[in-house]
Amino acid sequence: MANTSSRTLRLLSLLQTHRYWPGTELADRLGVSVRTLRRDVDRLRELGYPVEAHRGVDGGYQLAPGAALPPLVVDDEEAVALAVGLQAAAHGAVAGIQESSIRAFTKVVQVMPPRLRRRVDALHAMTVPAFWGDGAGPTVQATILTTVAQACRDAERLRFRYTARDGQRTERLVEPYRLVSLGRRWYLVGYDLTRHDWRSFRLDRLHDPVGTGARFHPRQLPAEDPATFVRTGIENLPAPYRVEVLLHAPLATAESRLGRWASLEYVDERRCRMVMTADTLDWPIMALGSLGAEFEVLSPAELVDQLREWSERFRRGTAPGPADGAG
Repeated sequence: MANTSSRTLRLLSLLQTHRYWPGTELADRLGVSVRTLRRDVDRLRELGYPVEAHRGVDGGYQLAPGAALPPLVVDDEEAVALAVGLQAAAHGAVAGIQESSIRAFTKVVQVMPPRLRRRVDALHAMTVPAFWGDGAGPTVQATILTTVAQACRDAERLRFRYTARDGQRTERLVEPYRLVSLGRRWYLVGYDLTRHDWRSFRLDRLHDPVGTGARFHPRQLPAEDPATFVRTGIENLPAPYRVEVLLHAPLATAESRLGRWASLEYVDERRCRMVMTADTLDWPIMALGSLGAEFEVLSPAELVDQLREWSERFRRGTAPGPADGAG
């Protein structure tokens, strides 16, 4: 006879597959007596599963809708994806779910088989979260994430194909150091043995990573931490626009709203200067609108033109229509 725990899971699985089970048939499927079946049903109820019993000659059992979540049966990739998603939510910017995400992440990892737990542990240990970004980003395959994370953890040289910003494709041999989750993008920080220097690689541009089996002794990162290294590299990339704005708001107020995306300098008690680089002017405009304060554009001139265009569009959107003017 199966042990009590495995039999209870089997019972729950059977109840989920049929709307209604006659008691004798269910007991036969489990290989137990009707009396033992009743005890197993009571055990499920104690765990919070609403099992309804129907008495009589044709009596039986069925699982009613309830508040408790049934056990989830997922494959390997789904299990890793679930753990990655919970980890991201635990470090996310959505208020109120961090603590519950941490609890759920812990429970999922605890019940994983060792081979999957090693993959998730590697990803968890080798990732540095850094909250900064524009709210949207490209997707990365879970297999790439876990392969790179394991190479970071094991200090194993990694070979992959990489597509640069200008579209050039190259083969890279890298000593992986850490993964950085920056906004909605993932980056690998590592020492590039081809370029003989430290580099950061966007994982959505990284293809077919393969561990070489060659171990290495980690080098000293030339930055305070991996997240700072990635940020510095991004800020040094050529950007189409350098935005300078005089904000009519105290420095502390501006830092609380814009400090994650812009450099701010003190001017006086009521004003500060904002500097931001951006690929598009839409994001600086949205950031300035979220501040809720007056401002003066210092540069570029294109920002002034686009602000006027937006202002005119908003004016048309709030202008009274024909129906509003009647009466």
